[in-house]
Amino acid sequence: MTYSITEFVSKDLSGEILDTVQRDRREVCVLDLGCGKGGDLLKWRKGRISRLVCADIAGVSVEQCQQRYADMKKRSHPNERIFTAEFITADCSRELLSEKLSDPELQFDVCSCQFVYHYSFESQQQADTMLRNACERIRPGGFFIGTTPDAYELVKRLEQSDSNSFGNEVYRVTFQNKGDYPLFGCQYDFNLEGVVDVPEFLVYFPLFVEMAKKYNMRLVYKKTFHEFFEEKIKDERNKTLMQRMQALEQYPADDRGKLVCEGVTEYEHAERRAQSTGVSLPLGTLSRSEWEATSIYLVFVFEKMA
Repeated sequence: MTYSITEFVSKDLSGEILDTVQRDRREVCVLDLGCGKGGDLLKWRKGRISRLVCADIAGVSVEQCQQRYADMKKRSHPNERIFTAEFITADCSRELLSEKLSDPELQFDVCSCQFVYHYSFESQQQADTMLRNACERIRPGGFFIGTTPDAYELVKRLEQSDSNSFGNEVYRVTFQNKGDYPLFGCQYDFNLEGVVDVPEFLVYFPLFVEMAKKYNMRLVYKKTFHEFFEEKIKDERNKTLMQRMQALEQYPADDRGKLVCEGVTEYEHAERRAQSTGVSLPLGTLSRSEWEATSIYLVFVFEKMA
């Protein structure tokens, strides 16, 4: 469930940016930086892009991404125009993508970096190399978009904790040190739903913004997941999309399903909302624990200046 709501946010943001770019250009080229196994391939297909470059540090994931692309092309309608794609295995915080592209003159309209950039903040050099790969080949007027944990929110929750760890039944964050937050290399371990369990690094966002200026990038949009979600949930079309993606669960659960969380206070907010607005139950919502897990993220958009 947590994966689904974060996926909805990243897809909605990408869709908005693609709509903006396509007002001026028919041919749109995208760099998916940290593509993983290709979870966004259908998003790029729906966005009617022309060319895609997928890059990731994990060779096995890149191979799976390439296979998913091949399968997608095979299953597509004969008259459907599917974007061309290139796949690169590289540590984008240490290697330059410009030296690996098949077309050394290629420029991107959009670079998408979803839930990946913060790994590069292990050192200043890695963070700068990642940023260079993301931005140096974006054309003027193009965009660098992404999702990353909100350092302010993480530190706030840590300082409110009695230990060097905080979380709930859905997620847990554990810092090596409390009270000392260097600009680079500030490591914490993140565990989500017992699946994701990896070391990550805080991204001090004002520093991130300053670093991006080196590549002529200007911050044009930044919202926490909480702000983004509250803005989008007002649109009935987004509610329908979230239900279709199973990003929201039905409360109360029907006979065929069960709630994600079982605590007695997990869905009090849904009850209050139904009472205050007159909306009848059941309704689509998130448990308190899942809301806490997803609200540690923020979304950002940088634009390449002329």
